[in-house]
Parts: sequence; C-alpha cells; structure tokens
Amino acid sequence: MQSFPVLSLTIFLPLIGVLFILLVRGNDETSARNARYTALWTSIATFIVSIFLWINFDIGTADFQFVEKHQWVPAYQIYYHLGVDGISMLFVLLSTALTPLCVLASWKVIKERVREYMIAFLILETMMVGTFSSLDFLLFYVFFEGSLIPMFIIIGVWGGGRRVYSAFKFFLFTLTGSVLLLVALMTIHFQAGTTDIPTLLNFDIPAEMQPWLWIAFFASFAVKMPMWPVHTWLPDAHVEAPTAGSVILAGVLLKMGGYGFLRFSLPMLPLASEQFTPLIYTLSVIAIIYTSLVALAQEDMKKLIAYSSVAHMGFVTIGIFTSTVYGIQGGIFQMLSHGVISAALFLCVGVVYDRMHTREISRYGGLIERMPKYAVVFMIFMLGAVGLPGTGGFIGEFLVLLGAFQVNTWVALLATSGIVLGAAYMLFMYRRVIFGQLERADLKGIMDLEPREIVIFAPLIILVLWMGLWPQPFLQVMDASVLNLMQNYQDALGSLDVTGLSNR
Repeated sequence: MQSFPVLSLTIFLPLIGVLFILLVRGNDETSARNARYTALWTSIATFIVSIFLWINFDIGTADFQFVEKHQWVPAYQIYYHLGVDGISMLFVLLSTALTPLCVLASWKVIKERVREYMIAFLILETMMVGTFSSLDFLLFYVFFEGSLIPMFIIIGVWGGGRRVYSAFKFFLFTLTGSVLLLVALMTIHFQAGTTDIPTLLNFDIPAEMQPWLWIAFFASFAVKMPMWPVHTWLPDAHVEAPTAGSVILAGVLLKMGGYGFLRFSLPMLPLASEQFTPLIYTLSVIAIIYTSLVALAQEDMKKLIAYSSVAHMGFVTIGIFTSTVYGIQGGIFQMLSHGVISAALFLCVGVVYDRMHTREISRYGGLIERMPKYAVVFMIFMLGAVGLPGTGGFIGEFLVLLGAFQVNTWVALLATSGIVLGAAYMLFMYRRVIFGQLERADLKGIMDLEPREIVIFAPLIILVLWMGLWPQPFLQVMDASVLNLMQNYQDALGSLDVTGLSNR
C-alpha cells in the first residue's frame, strides 16, 4: 500500500460521491433520497480506506508514510506532496469516522436542499483529510482554508435564525487569522526556497525571524482552536449550526489549530515557541477557568457545550507547549477524545431538539421517565467530558497535567481547577435535563431513541470506552512521531532531555 496512492484516494473519494449526486437526476424526493444514500455510502467507503491506512501504518518509525510526491509548480519548488505520520494519521481517522455519522444524523432533519447539503459535507470531508495529509505548506493552506467554505455554507443556509450573522462571524474571524498565515508562508518560501514541509522541518529559520513568523502562525491557529480571547465566534456558530455542522466543527475543525501548532510552530520555530510559552500558559489557564464559569451560567445546551470546548482546548495548548512527551501526547489524545465526546454531546442535544425544537435547559426535566436509553447514552458522554476514569477524556487530561507538573506546578494546579468546574456545569445540565419531575405536558409524549439514533451513538460509546480503558493502540501510533518531535525541538534549543516513553 506504500506505493499505491491511497491517500489521494482517501482525500478525493468524497468528490466522486459529489459528482454522482450532481449527475443523477430525478424529482425532488428521488433526488434527495439518492443524495442521502450516495453521501452515506461514499463516506463509509472513505472510512474503510482510512482503516486500511491505520492497519498498514508502521508504528515503529517517525517517518512520513504512504507518501505521494508530484510536481505542482516546479518553478517555485511547490509539490503535490502527501503523507501521514503518527500524529496526522489519527486525525485522518477522526475526520473519516465522524462524517458518515453526520450524514445519518441529518437523514430526517434536513428536508430542504438535501443535495446541496450532502455535497457540502462531502467537500468538507475532502478538505479535512487533505489538511491532515498535506506535506506541502501551500497545499496545506489550500485545504486548511478550503474547509471554511463548506462550513460557512452549512451554517449560513441550514442554520438557525441568526445563521447569516454567525456564518459571517465564523468566516471573518478565521479568514483574518489565516491572512497572516499566508504572509508567513510566503516569507518562509522566500527564505527557504520551497514549501515542502519535510524540507522545512530540517531548515534553520533565522532566530530574528522566528518571533514574527510564530505570531503569524499563532494568529491563525489560535482563532481556529479557538483560544481565549478570540473564541467568541464559536458559541454563535455552534448555536446556529445544524446538529451535524456542530459535530464536525467541534469534532474536527477545532483540531486543525492544535495540529498547526504541532506541525509548524513547535518544530519549525522552536526558539520562538520557547519564548512565547508563558503567553500560551496564561491564555490557556484563563480559557479553562473563565469559559468554565461562563458555561455554568448558560441556559442553552449547545452554548454550554460550546464554551466547554474552549476550556478543553485550553488543556490541549497547555499540553502541546509543555514541550514534554507526556504533555504533547496528552494534548493529541485530548483532541481525539474531545473530538468524539463533543461530537456525541452535540448529537445528544440534537436528539431532543429534533423532538421539542428547543435547547433551553429549563424546558426539560424528568426525561429519564420517557427516555431511559437516551439518559444512559447522555450520561456516558457527559462523564467522558468530565474526565471520569475509564473514559477517553480522563487519559488526555491526565497526561496533560502530568506533563504540566513537570514544567510548571502553578499552571498544572490552575488547570486542574477546570476539571472541577467542568464537573459542575456538566452535572448541572444533566441533572436539570434528565432528572426531576416530568411536569411539562409536551414532554410526556416524547419518544426514546429510535434505531437510527442508536446506530449513530453505538460506535461513539465504544470509542469513548475503548480510549479510556485501552488507550495503548492510540498512544502507540503517535509514540515515534512525538518522540522525534521532542528530540528535534530539544536539539534546536541545545539541550536534549526527552523523558516519558522510556518509562512507560
């Protein structure tokens, strides 16, 4: 498989589904049905191909695998260059796993412009997988920015009452940051003469340039995650987006920022990363504490989960910039577990919203009497978000805090307070929605999970428990790449002191 263009197949297979949807004609009902089934089977096929990638991935090397390299703009040393290592492989899997679940979640909810909706999701899948598979900086930028367009359309067309405002706010925030990323890209190309990422990873960027380039990277990746104080677009986007849009936004698109820090900021700009680490710690701790307190005050379930995502991303940035193996592994694992758990929580909100057409916490109560299956499913993901041992959320937070304690005890202690606050707002929401008396007349006829919804939640439950009870398969994939990243980073700083893997 190393010689077969399997990454190109994974990236562009969804576009074959788009072409099929465009070519097949019929009346509105037939066209919508064909679009749904085409999107579902295309996304399942893409996921199966990514599973073959995982099965054939060599965990013993930090080298990029399944590499494809072809000339694109040879005069400027720009290539169509693809490949994955132990870090990007996991995010490719996350992207392809969530897409078919989003199609299923939209099966009955989206009734207008179904063809266009499914086309937008398939294009978005291509952009997500392409972002994590690119080994050329310009190619990465094309996919990275390309993901904005289908998500902008999904929010702006199929969102709620303030969808246009939220879509433009999302687009303008992320695009503004990315303009500086483009400037940094051009600067690096003029300096190194290429945009090839493996070449740039071994290129010594002058120390006087690194802070400016780091700030440009930070402007883009911090907005994408998002970090405090540039997080304000996220709650609006989540509240107005359709359920599946929130799933992909929280599950994958936020992770592109963290991936950017890992792929570009740390390895290419180590001196500047070390210099700006205190800034990252400060913003991350503020994000964890402040947005957790804001989440406690929310009455909208989606907005509460959106603010919790900002807090969880604070753990990710702390882990990445601890510059320890434990911290970086914890940051990556936290992104993966949060991708699954937050996606599942938004799907849980979507279940009751589809039935009652409201997300107000005060409108519910006593659902356990009518929806016992839903109560159990919601409980599992809520406990995962809290970081209960045995769930994926615990492993990521534990490794991040372990890495943080190695470098800064105060940062670790302050970050730990976010776990307590996280338990408070998640349990607060769960108690008010699930327990209590079933008093409202319109809730007495609400139906429990239907088979389609059980099919959606079952793999997510398995993943959350698998990552919590047996995290080794996921950690093994990233081991060699993380250790290599740390060795290169410490070498650049002039002191090789990598700990963690040898002790595990």
